[in-house]
Amino acid sequence: MGDLDKATRARFMVAGILVASCPVLMWAFGRFGQRLFPAYRLCSKAIMGTLAIVTSIAPCAVWDIGIVVLVVVTVVTLVRCIRKKLSLLPLLSTVCLAVACNLFLFVDCWALNHYAPPLANDLGLEVSQYTTDELVDATAFYLRKAARLAPRVPRNHDDSLAKQDFYELASIAGASYTDLANTYPVFCGSTVPVKALLVWGEPLLYTGHTGMFWAPTGESGVPLNSAVADLPYIMCHEAAHRLGLASEQEANFAAFLACETSSDVRFAYSGYYNAFCYCLNALAHTDPDRIQALLQEVVDEDLYREVILVLDDRTTTREHYQAYEGPVENVGTAVNNTYLKSFGADGGVRSYGFVVDYLIAWKQQSPDK
Repeated sequence: MGDLDKATRARFMVAGILVASCPVLMWAFGRFGQRLFPAYRLCSKAIMGTLAIVTSIAPCAVWDIGIVVLVVVTVVTLVRCIRKKLSLLPLLSTVCLAVACNLFLFVDCWALNHYAPPLANDLGLEVSQYTTDELVDATAFYLRKAARLAPRVPRNHDDSLAKQDFYELASIAGASYTDLANTYPVFCGSTVPVKALLVWGEPLLYTGHTGMFWAPTGESGVPLNSAVADLPYIMCHEAAHRLGLASEQEANFAAFLACETSSDVRFAYSGYYNAFCYCLNALAHTDPDRIQALLQEVVDEDLYREVILVLDDRTTTREHYQAYEGPVENVGTAVNNTYLKSFGADGGVRSYGFVVDYLIAWKQQSPDK
């Protein structure tokens, strides 16, 4: 009994230390983050890469099924303790330690990447406040790019996008930063495939999220039922998180770069399609009256059918996700908003759309205009 008490106390003590380290390091990185990079990111990448290799033996996300298994084991053990009138402290200490270890791996080993210097520094991009004219120009640019690729993407007889093999795309997305890493070391890291979320994929979509990076297992996960037009881009977004790019804005732009440099037309289209959608959404908030003229301008360049394909894909994608809208999404958005703001993202969930700043800067500095 004495040994058990010591073990229980030890578990509680270790759990307390691990949990306490999280706010302490968040404070330290919030104040001195610039001095702690790139050493922290390199360490984080090494840990995430090792975890990703270990968990890659499973074809689907380990945590996705693991959470269910752990909950069942905990409940069964709890019932057993109650029936046999055993102390619940050993079980409680074990649960606390498991939660603390996950929190430690998430915060201390990965989420502190939120305090990293801007990705623009690593890419040599000059990101600044853009004008409405620049936004209009960028929106038209990305629409043209997407439109020219739209007919080349596999489609059904009704011109809707044909559903692709998830695991093939996942393998391509996992290694999608290999070429970029040759030019920009910030993209070096794990190349294992993105994982399918078999259990929590559908519930995740109902919370308004299309993917998740689970740091404690180093797994980038995406629901099987993601919209076809979005899927390659979403996979690259989650793979970017595994490389230590915690900012949603920067993971979005990294995903665009990975898709844009891909030799696979499905990825290239998904990248330009999403870039166009982000710019169009920004323009809809800034100056919606200019959208019709912009669309007409691109259509007049003998791209009528191609533009219609892009716009139809956008409509189909929006309808796909509308089926998941509801009160659960509001809760999921609120939780994600709180999480992002706790790590210094003042825009919260709006930071996803801040990728437009990067997209405009990239368009202006790209030789292909």
